Amino acid sequence: MNLNDAVKRMRGKPGTQIVLTVVRKNETKPLLFTLTRDVIKNKSVKYKMPEPGYAYVRITQFQERTVEDLAKAIKTLHAENKGPFKGFVLDLRNDPGGLLNGAVGVSAAFLPKGELVVYTEGRAPDSKMQLTAIPENYARGGAANDFIRDLPADLKTVPMAVLINSGSASASEIVAGALQDHKRATVIGTQSFGKGSVQTIMPMNNGAAIKLTTARYFTPKGRSIQAKGIVPDYIVEDGTDQSGIIHEADLTRHLSNPKDEKTAAPAKPAATNAAKESAKEKINEKKYAEPPAPIEPASKDDIQFTQAMNLLKGLPVKSEPPAKVEAAKTN
Repeated sequence: MNLNDAVKRMRGKPGTQIVLTVVRKNETKPLLFTLTRDVIKNKSVKYKMPEPGYAYVRITQFQERTVEDLAKAIKTLHAENKGPFKGFVLDLRNDPGGLLNGAVGVSAAFLPKGELVVYTEGRAPDSKMQLTAIPENYARGGAANDFIRDLPADLKTVPMAVLINSGSASASEIVAGALQDHKRATVIGTQSFGKGSVQTIMPMNNGAAIKLTTARYFTPKGRSIQAKGIVPDYIVEDGTDQSGIIHEADLTRHLSNPKDEKTAAPAKPAATNAAKESAKEKINEKKYAEPPAPIEPASKDDIQFTQAMNLLKGLPVKSEPPAKVEAAKTN
């Protein structure tokens, strides 16, 4: 059965049980697991103090409570540190995005009030908007429910690094782009996914709905995220195989970047049969290869985090040559 059919059979009323039979490599017989169904609530904000004076916050997805949870995390870390931070690492790696107001709120926590975070442009007049760092743009109910209004003052000036990779998309790219454009943070990692389009859901009379792409996101300095993503100030790979990485620009019939529409690139030559077969072999090798052990974020094995800490401490950052960064920005 396909994944959707399997999920339908596994889902059920909270509190009821389900038995899963799992076959694993190197196991002589199937394994049985009895699970109790429940409503799963993901925590989108994780945090810790990796070293005295240095705060680390990871946002896994932008949800309804993300801004509130971020404020709680910062206050907890500030109390633990007993004073201003020496440095702050915001980890947006593998964050697929989520709610736009969450991205605006997270950006507003580190930017001066009223600064532009993101704007959109589309064909229709109502698709154009500008979102600034004010409560009306990220807090439901406005200033009365502004969870970041009483954050420590040093949060607006503390040296800051933002981590991104190819799994950082949409809302996480908006945050990284805003903090980078305002020179509020240094971005470290690899080029982000490039999902810079706005979707609008239009209800229909029969109870269904159509989701249409209606606009593009732009960073404060006018950079379109679509099919380009955010290019880090320091390109630092995580040490894993990057050959199978997919970006928005790799998807069939993806929405173009407006810059590309004005200056269309020359067509790429068609791949030869030999090249296609070679590519297939590489994909199959990757598919059946043993997956690498997961790296604990913000650990000594986390290369990108380690380089972010070096930056905040004023130490040299081991990154790709500047030429590669400039090439990524122009391509």
